Amino acid sequence: MNNCTPSLSGLPFRNGGSFHTLGEALDYAATGATGLNFYSGKGELLERLPYAQLREQALLLARRMLGAGLKHGDHVAIIAENEGDFVRSFFACQYAGMVPAPLPLPAALGGKDNYLQHIRRMVESAAATAALAPTALEGMLLEACAGLKLVVCGTLAKFDEVAPVSGDLPSPLPDDLAYLQFSSGSTRFPRGVAVTHRAVLANMGGIAAHGLKIGPQDRCISWLPLYHDMGLVGFLLTPLTCQISIDYLHTREFARRPLTWLQLISRNGGTLSYSPTFGYELCARRAEKMGPENLDLSRWRAAGIGGDMVRPEPLQKFADTFAASGFSAKAFVASYGMAEASLALSFAPLGEGIRADLIDTDRLEREHRAITPEVDAGRTREFVHCGRILPGHALEVRDDFNRPLPERRVGVIYVRGPSLMKEYFGHPEETAKILSADGWLNTGDLGYQTDGDIVITGRAKDLIILNGRNIWPQDLEWTAESEVSALRSGDVAAFAVDGLGGENVVVLVECRVVDADARDALRDEVAGVLRQRHGVEAVVVPVMPRALPQTSSGKLSRAKAKMLYLQGAFELKRATAAS
Repeated sequence: MNNCTPSLSGLPFRNGGSFHTLGEALDYAATGATGLNFYSGKGELLERLPYAQLREQALLLARRMLGAGLKHGDHVAIIAENEGDFVRSFFACQYAGMVPAPLPLPAALGGKDNYLQHIRRMVESAAATAALAPTALEGMLLEACAGLKLVVCGTLAKFDEVAPVSGDLPSPLPDDLAYLQFSSGSTRFPRGVAVTHRAVLANMGGIAAHGLKIGPQDRCISWLPLYHDMGLVGFLLTPLTCQISIDYLHTREFARRPLTWLQLISRNGGTLSYSPTFGYELCARRAEKMGPENLDLSRWRAAGIGGDMVRPEPLQKFADTFAASGFSAKAFVASYGMAEASLALSFAPLGEGIRADLIDTDRLEREHRAITPEVDAGRTREFVHCGRILPGHALEVRDDFNRPLPERRVGVIYVRGPSLMKEYFGHPEETAKILSADGWLNTGDLGYQTDGDIVITGRAKDLIILNGRNIWPQDLEWTAESEVSALRSGDVAAFAVDGLGGENVVVLVECRVVDADARDALRDEVAGVLRQRHGVEAVVVPVMPRALPQTSSGKLSRAKAKMLYLQGAFELKRATAAS
């Protein structure tokens, strides 16, 4: 029997912008009936955690953490499983005046040694005095932190026998750090995004009041990892500060059973849920084999897309697949944000679905302009509108000389506003590179403005510059995946490497066949498609299935793919482009 927390709190509604600290927001939510619910991959309720119970447990844990020798201002690294212990740890830090630093779970690939090295670097980068993990990962944490001078290292059981301190707990101020958020690309040199209470609460106030227009009747469903900003801020802190209930599915279980996500939305009346494009694509693919299974998705009013480039085609397929289940394509909400801005920067208007901008690809690549194609134009490309910047924030698109560009000119996106990070913790030089003295953040993203909306075209560091053309790697990847039948979404990585006479384009493709002739045929087909569609001569390299590296948030890491390629790390022999 489903005994989850109710959807109505019974409280006068407040959003994050009305609180001074995260602890204050939980204090208020705890006076109502709502809370958190954690589910298995089969949809079974594993733990019901009302906000009132969370507050009580977090306060006791805070006193025990202080009793164990931790102090106000200490940093606490926490491996962030989608379960109650992580949330208890996170809010215990809030009440004890400490700074939690969520760390990622082991990836499906990459190996134990790489994960242990990565976690150790993050613990060191966060200047943590304690490190916590779920029971199943305690051994790995202890191994990763061996030799580090930590007051506590292990699970919450470490505090069970500790006498709690008495007296008043520390009271954080709005400009104190609320947490450190490691960005998804933080692999070789981890950088913790230092976010204050003031910044994240301002961001959540904007999300609730303007972006998603959250109300007391809403309910969130999420499988997003809590070590990523979209999971932590979007689907823990924001709904908590709005006193609404949240239902969680573990990220790993979503990958195995994606339709459980939709079943929870159907069963519990979910109204708000987010995913990168690949999550919707995975559900549609699985439904082709299993069927939609009597779902009711009619109450899902905001199906957000974030965390990566928005692809209209998979979203339309999802909408078509689940239309009979009550899902409306108008529920899609494209958005834009990043950890350095706490989370969100812009949202497309609610109830309008995906709005795509068809532009002339040749003029985009050669003139850096987003122009509507003529009737007889050759190549075209769709980019998705991500809406207007949140109130109180400003956005500019700038050229290489830091000058603002007019509408429909592509450049680097800069933002300013109350949601921005304080710094990259412990990395003043890295902070100064992207955050100016007058408060403008260089996002590293490329895009343009049109009719007041921001349109994202890619990451500046991923852009391929070839013979005066700006080529977006996503274009090459998506063309190969859509036109070569042996390839699936996520099977391709494109990047540039220095060679004689300039940059060369390298395209890695995951190959599921072992026959040498079949691999050669796949290589030749991909090379031919890219030559025909984009005029690009590419070095096409078949690699082993699931060999392409991902960030902690599940996005393709082209930078790491390039590094591995240059190191000769891929098992299958490099091949040259077909002549």
